[in-house]
Amino acid sequence: MDGGNKQEPSSTATSKQQSAMRKTRRGGGKQNHRCLQIEETRTLNNLESSSTSPPQSQSQSHEPTTSAPSFVRRRHKWASRNPGAHVVKPRFVKKSELGCFNEQVGSLNEQVGSLNEQVESFSVVEREIGQQEKKRTVVIGDSGEHAEVSESGKGEEDDDDDAVSRLEELELGVEEPELSEEQLRINDQAQEDELLAMESIFGDNFFVFERQRGLRSFQIHIHIESPGEIAISTKLNSSIDLKTARSSSDDFSYSFTVQHLPPIMLTCLLPKSYPSHRPPYFTISVQWLDSIKISNLCSMLDSLWMDQQGQEVIYQWVEWLQSSSLSHFGFDKEIMLGPYGIRDAGDRRALTGSVSPDADIPFLQSYNNDRLHENFRNSLHECCICFSEYAGAEFIRLPCMHFFCWKCMKTYSDMHVKESTIIKLKCPDTKCRGMIPPGLLKRLLGDEEFERWESLMLVKTLESMSDIVSCPRCKTPCLADEDDHAQCSKCFFSFCKLCRERRHVGITCMTPEVKLRILQERQNYSQLDDDQKRREREIINDILSVKEILRDAKQCPSCNMAISRTEGCNKMVCENCGQYFCYRCEKGIEGYDHFRNGECELFPQETVQNWEAQMNPRQILGQIQADQAAVNGQLCPNCRQFNAKLNNNNHMFCWACQHHFCYLCKETVKRSSQHYGPKGCKQHTPG
Repeated sequence: MDGGNKQEPSSTATSKQQSAMRKTRRGGGKQNHRCLQIEETRTLNNLESSSTSPPQSQSQSHEPTTSAPSFVRRRHKWASRNPGAHVVKPRFVKKSELGCFNEQVGSLNEQVGSLNEQVESFSVVEREIGQQEKKRTVVIGDSGEHAEVSESGKGEEDDDDDAVSRLEELELGVEEPELSEEQLRINDQAQEDELLAMESIFGDNFFVFERQRGLRSFQIHIHIESPGEIAISTKLNSSIDLKTARSSSDDFSYSFTVQHLPPIMLTCLLPKSYPSHRPPYFTISVQWLDSIKISNLCSMLDSLWMDQQGQEVIYQWVEWLQSSSLSHFGFDKEIMLGPYGIRDAGDRRALTGSVSPDADIPFLQSYNNDRLHENFRNSLHECCICFSEYAGAEFIRLPCMHFFCWKCMKTYSDMHVKESTIIKLKCPDTKCRGMIPPGLLKRLLGDEEFERWESLMLVKTLESMSDIVSCPRCKTPCLADEDDHAQCSKCFFSFCKLCRERRHVGITCMTPEVKLRILQERQNYSQLDDDQKRREREIINDILSVKEILRDAKQCPSCNMAISRTEGCNKMVCENCGQYFCYRCEKGIEGYDHFRNGECELFPQETVQNWEAQMNPRQILGQIQADQAAVNGQLCPNCRQFNAKLNNNNHMFCWACQHHFCYLCKETVKRSSQHYGPKGCKQHTPG
């Protein structure tokens, strides 16, 4: 190959790998000695277990079946790099028992020889059947799109088993060169050092399989480096016609952004001739790339090996996949998923999990959300309520994506439940006011307080319904009909919804004034007992209290809660049910359209006149101060009038339009506690 086209590995990466190898090379002899001890211990335990169990029958059928023996279908499991984690404690025996074991070893060797012949016959037959019946092609839908499904009907096999089985196929298809014992020892030591170096670099993303026929195999989860958020696009309802190779013109695109992509899984099997003569057998598995692009990645790894034959190449492979795989496909700013419906690209080393946009889009979004949540829990954050820093695990993230520390949220929830102001129990952020899920409230409040919250919420909900009224006798919620009549389902009392008295068909409801006069006259009747007089006296007091309250208050049109306006505009909000209404006409409203149409005035005329009377002296004083201090001051961002700064306070109050703004940033200030602080402007500065 031309020297100009070679991809030389970076000196930093090479020095990093060599440094890690030098650190681990010293313990190589101890590692091999420990492995020999483990193998001897396992052999001794196997002999002991075989001696206690009866020998199996030799007359077994050699016909291939789907449930092959365990030695035919090897199950690969993860193996830890820590030898002490799976070491079986050696069992010491007496010398007198060794003779018995030696005799058993001889008989077992004869059985092993016959079993090996059976293994070879089973393996050959199973391999032939596996090639013929491993997959079958079916036609899905009317579009004629082909898909491959497994014979078992599950659609997908286990990714790890599929990768390892393909590595076995690659190994069987290549003839290994004959090497000397010295060269095999050098290669084995180089492989051991390289695996230890890779484990020290990649940590939890590096997994080692159990050895098969003396060959090492492992898997690395390579997390791709992406510059911030990256866009992902795909064509929905897209299908590729295998005959015309043209996509449908009715497709439409869907795009979304992520910060983290699922990893590329590189599975390798190291032959005994690596790294001196042959490269590692490998497979690349990507859940969101099609087989054509993955085959392209395999070709790039082959070219990297050709540039540095005879050297360890795994770290260079991983580094290139991690940093250059996206730019290799031109995916620096946007990733295009698909095309879908393409069969195997021809490279057996390329494993794809990409099935359709319906499966890939939720998978990518779910993985991105999980990674963001994990990163949030492992980093420090500041609570917006107490301004204290805690780990992400100590925070509560609401569905609106605002987060607060656990202590503040618990205090906030307990306060509103205790004061029965559950209508305000929402996101503490003033601009959000999103709902808090009931499951989260149950964790914050506890069982007892959560039951109180549920009962209060039920009462508030029933009160907000115009056709629900409580029974005057037993306080049971009842459903009123169109004639404002209701009947209690508990005590069967029929009453009027408006006056809460016994049902009166065709008769006008008694006004509170008439009812008050009648009850006051009944207090002088001698026929009434003391209890009856006491109950009627309580009703009289209630009527008088309501009459006094309604003198300076209006009732909410939703829940009939009495609300009094002390100052400000006529747009009122009920603290009980959250209903907005006009204080003048007592109608439910939304926004300010009710006042723009001229139906009612937003501000009463008396209030406007009082403001004008109060603002005139203030305007005169503000104009004088602005003229005297024409240097130190700022223009109001609302009315553009000049306002003088007379002291060290940066909080400005416009003398013309009564607008609050900041002297430093010239922005409107709605809440001083939010604008000024550690992350905002300083409220007091000289000048």
